[in-house]
Amino acid sequence: MHKETLKKQIADYIISNKEKYYRVAYSYVKNTDDALDIMQESIYKAVANVDSLQDISYINTWFYRIIVNTSIDFLRKQKKVIPVDNEVLASFGSEINDEYENFDLQRAMDNLPEKYRVVVVLRYFEDLKIEEIAEILNENTNTIKTRLYKSLKLLRIKMDD
Repeated sequence: MHKETLKKQIADYIISNKEKYYRVAYSYVKNTDDALDIMQESIYKAVANVDSLQDISYINTWFYRIIVNTSIDFLRKQKKVIPVDNEVLASFGSEINDEYENFDLQRAMDNLPEKYRVVVVLRYFEDLKIEEIAEILNENTNTIKTRLYKSLKLLRIKMDD
């Protein structure tokens, strides 16, 4: 397939599915602007690395992996940033624009460790199969099943509190 045609197909696919990819980025960073930055960087990476997509039928998994890796890289970089003062933090607290309808669920999800949270988001909010999640996260399917089971157990405990 011609490289420019493939780039166009990738761009069209990402544009038509941008909401689901945005939700994944947002689930990591909990901030609209940061999630949009991750989307932009991920699109750039996808276009720049179009050769790494062996088969167009794997575009969904391929781009999810780019989103997840870009989100993780973003969070690693953020750990090196000095925290801001309380006034700035307070200004962020007033504009929560999340996709979760249940505040208790949101709080419980926010408190889950990252490796458990992403499995729940991909499985239940993005409706991906265990095998797809394993491929995206580059993990064994049994590892994903175990994380999913443990994350649901942790969510139940947190929701009961």
